[in-house]
Amino acid sequence: MNASRVIPSISLMPALRAAAAVLALATLVASCGQGEAQKKAGGPPPAPTVIVAKPAQRTVTDFDEYVGRFAAVNSVEVRARVSGYLDGVHFKDGQRVKQGDLLFTIDKRPFQYTLEQARANLTTAKSNLAYAESDLKRGQSLVREHTITEQIFEQRMQTFRNAQAAVNATTAAVQQAELDMQFTELRAPINGRIGARQVSPGNLVTGGTSGNTTLLATIVSTDPIYFEFTFDETSYLRYERLAKDGGDVASRGGGVTVALKLIDDKGFPHEGRMDFVNNVINTSTGTILARAVFNNPNNVFTPGMFGRVRVPASPPHQALLVPAAAIGTQQANKYVLLVGPDDKVKQQIVTLGQLTPDGLRVIKTGLKADDRVVVEGLMSARPGQKVKPQEKSPKPKAPAKVGEASTAPK
Repeated sequence: MNASRVIPSISLMPALRAAAAVLALATLVASCGQGEAQKKAGGPPPAPTVIVAKPAQRTVTDFDEYVGRFAAVNSVEVRARVSGYLDGVHFKDGQRVKQGDLLFTIDKRPFQYTLEQARANLTTAKSNLAYAESDLKRGQSLVREHTITEQIFEQRMQTFRNAQAAVNATTAAVQQAELDMQFTELRAPINGRIGARQVSPGNLVTGGTSGNTTLLATIVSTDPIYFEFTFDETSYLRYERLAKDGGDVASRGGGVTVALKLIDDKGFPHEGRMDFVNNVINTSTGTILARAVFNNPNNVFTPGMFGRVRVPASPPHQALLVPAAAIGTQQANKYVLLVGPDDKVKQQIVTLGQLTPDGLRVIKTGLKADDRVVVEGLMSARPGQKVKPQEKSPKPKAPAKVGEASTAPK
């Protein structure tokens, strides 16, 4: 029985040896593959691919932006010139009025009586003057005939002079009464928008030229309209010096085109012109008042409204521009990534200018025209790292008009 059990074990030995050999070979191949993978994993990674482009070149103008308020070119307080009871109001609060439109009427009856009385006095004075004139003519012939004395003739001459003075006085009274009748109708002195009435019909209105007259309403003109703002002394000096060099900037000379945006505007769509720069600098704030004028045909601008104005800060000049997305921030510094001749990345600190509508940022300092700027792939590029640059030529566009670009950060 022991011999029969040993014979099968001896017959399986070659098969077991073959299986062990195959397993050892498989293990060896696997270990070789892992070694090759480890060698590959331990080597340097491939250089990342980045898109580079040279800065675009354009003729641009630097701008400064200031916050200010609109102000009416003309503003008139409507006050009565005569006293009396308010008889009627002939407008709706807030409506637009034209010069000459009837606004208020004051009870005319007392002034009508005064006018009629003055005209009656004038008629009497003219009658007295005619009688005195005829009496004087008779006196001239009588004094030549020595019928009356020189003294009586002088009395008649004085009577004639008094009659002339009475006619002049009553004529002036009639004219004043006629003016008072006209002043009972208060008409709009300018074109504009009238505010709310301050007095209701039936109330006594105090008129005249004293300081206690009754304010009835206020009218402000709206087209054109002023925009007032202030800028600092440094900017004022810069504008004046550039103006003396022939630069078209916000100097005292005026006439320079400026752009404006309202709180809900995109860009600076409204164009106006510089109108005035004050002659003194405010000693409390160190700023000087400036003013621009804008057309307002649609009455969008309202006195007291806030706005933001852009004024030229330099003559037109050549500038380098890069896509805004290519600019990075490091604390307070702005930078771009450059690729040198050896295809290594370098960080370059730059000074920014304004942003154009097509997304390009003006670079004031830090770049040269032949620099290769990384415009795509910034996240995979690091300073000192070698990269595979691919050239990309930016499409040049026309320079932005005044008011289309945003302010340069300061």
